[in-house]
Amino acid sequence: MMHRRGFIQAAGGAAAAVSAGRLFAAGSTGSPKFLLVFLRGGYDCANLLVPISSDFYYQARPGIAIAKPSTELTSALPLSADWGLHPALRDSVYPMFQNGQAAFIPFAGTPDTSRSHFETQDSIELGQPLDQSKNYRSGFMNRLASLVQGNKCMAFTDQLPLVFQGTVSVPNTSLRSVSKPGVDARQSGVIAGMYQGTPLAGTVSEAFRVRDEVVREMNAEMEAASRNAITAKGFELEARRIARLMKERYSMGFVDVGGWDTHVNQGGATGYLANRFDELGRGLAAFADEMGGQWRDTTVVVVSEFGRTFKQNGNSGTDHGHGSVYWVLGGSLRGGQVAGEQVQVLPTTLFQNRDFQVLNDFRAVLGGLFARQYGLNAWQGDQVFAGVQARDLGLL
Repeated sequence: MMHRRGFIQAAGGAAAAVSAGRLFAAGSTGSPKFLLVFLRGGYDCANLLVPISSDFYYQARPGIAIAKPSTELTSALPLSADWGLHPALRDSVYPMFQNGQAAFIPFAGTPDTSRSHFETQDSIELGQPLDQSKNYRSGFMNRLASLVQGNKCMAFTDQLPLVFQGTVSVPNTSLRSVSKPGVDARQSGVIAGMYQGTPLAGTVSEAFRVRDEVVREMNAEMEAASRNAITAKGFELEARRIARLMKERYSMGFVDVGGWDTHVNQGGATGYLANRFDELGRGLAAFADEMGGQWRDTTVVVVSEFGRTFKQNGNSGTDHGHGSVYWVLGGSLRGGQVAGEQVQVLPTTLFQNRDFQVLNDFRAVLGGLFARQYGLNAWQGDQVFAGVQARDLGLL
């Protein structure tokens, strides 16, 4: 039983911990910025981070494996003696890895073994203990935002994702189709009027303001000379818009990218999945470029709800799996490494004889990154990921 004096000391320590974290964020020389990129659909991490030292990999994937590093442009890009990178990232993320601004964490993910897209996505976005009832009004990024003073957040999505649900008011806006907004100026005014005088008035107004700002910017791009206009499509254009907004206004953001559920004809060095990697890689590199000098204060983490089956299926694709590979990028990253706990890729090391294991719990990994970036102590870290000890992989 805790005596009253012990309780007061513990409570005082907790209050001091919160204050310390807020002072760290407000007083740092550069404002820490964090972007979470969620690949919805469960991407095939074994063709992203290629286990080139594993003969089993090539036996299990006779039609879709990525060749070991060589002079061929379709072969894996060398990262270490054990790992290679998909060649679609040759001109985007690979140079960042070589410059120490990108790293990969294999065997990463959640202990959730349902292999259900929706259940596992929810499990990650909430970041709550699996043995407790889910609180769908408490996402881990919202809990993090509540600890950092002056932290302005934005979800670059059609709807507010679970990860940003909580006590902190967070707006959301999609940047994918801002040139043709589904709600015109008159309708925007009507909607804003409906929320006037309510706690959501500020959130609604902020979302419309950001959308209008990006529409004006996109129209200016279209009118500019071709050598000054952004010509890339898809995620690259969206990533540049996100970077501009985060440079000027937001310190924490979230965006999701779909289309990763490759059950059929996913391809190998070329094909559907390769094209997705190319688009994603170009977008991430564009985001870093657009951040300019603020890139040194920025961390980007790319996650997915799960990996995929290690063996290819009968349709030249892969099915729902378990362990994944996380990407970490940043201007102050100690990158150029494949980090975290690892095992040799063999039939005997697969989870349930089919998937990568989860050896690096996403809550511990993110908790370690947050502790470094925001100066969170153990008490604060427990507010974000209850019951999980943060793990510092030495990336920041």
